[in-house]
Amino acid sequence: MKKWIKIERIPGVLASSYDKATKLAIESYYQQVAKEVVSVFKAGTMLDLGTGPGYLPVEIINQAPEIRIVGIDLSRRLIRMARTRAQKANLSEHIVFEVANAANLRFDSDSFDMILSTGMFHSLKNPSKVLQEIFRVLKLGGDAWIYDPAKIIHYIDKSQWRASLNARERFFLWFFGLLGLQKPIVVYSRDEMVPLIEAAGFKTYSVDEGDGEIRIKMKK
Repeated sequence: MKKWIKIERIPGVLASSYDKATKLAIESYYQQVAKEVVSVFKAGTMLDLGTGPGYLPVEIINQAPEIRIVGIDLSRRLIRMARTRAQKANLSEHIVFEVANAANLRFDSDSFDMILSTGMFHSLKNPSKVLQEIFRVLKLGGDAWIYDPAKIIHYIDKSQWRASLNARERFFLWFFGLLGLQKPIVVYSRDEMVPLIEAAGFKTYSVDEGDGEIRIKMKK
């Protein structure tokens, strides 16, 4: 039986292929999530956990320029890509990207009006600690949304993505798969999530399952 190794960050050598995949999901996924976010949140401070190459924060600001976002990720290469993207879009005053661990946030308690995470939760080694940190840095009355997994591959033309990959990117995708470092996505169930949510301190929340995705909305 193949042993899958759990890793929390996108390895640097896979960052460019991951970026190419997420870029193809701007209209089909990120713009739709951004639209849902700004339908209830139009101004204030937001923390985006597992921001990757930064497409979602850019889409949110494009739709609601009164929001200020901090996007964090464990991948240095993806954060560099995100910073470049924000600069090219003239949004550096609206979005700050930094390398950070969601299980050990540097921010003061009660710092953010909203916290968002898409496609990160399934990869966490300590999800309960991340939920505790979300509760800590979220302001009273603030919302925290977790969509997991983002399943970007379902929102893109896979043949178009594969055709965009160069030889180096194809090699590393194959190599990591051979080592067992590309693990299958295991989605948390509602029954697994509810005890973690309540242990973190949240009393008001909803957990919806469907189409291989779990959507969690919590209010502090």
